[in-house]
Amino acid sequence: MRSYAVQGQIPTVLEGDWKPDRLVVIEFPSRDNEKAFLADPEAQALFVIRHKATTSKLLLVDGTQ
Repeated sequence: MRSYAVQGQIPTVLEGDWKPDRLVVIEFPSRDNEKAFLADPEAQALFVIRHKATTSKLLLVDGTQ
């Protein structure tokens, strides 16, 4: 299961020159779940649409419990 930890908030850049218009943080129970989501054949068509419609960056960051 995945959930949005942060969605729809306007980021405030405190350092550096990365100025995203928006930021979405999705929480996964584990890296294996994240990898399965990105490899899911049913999601591939959605990823193609996203890549055509946006310029985005994708980061993977381990959190703490």
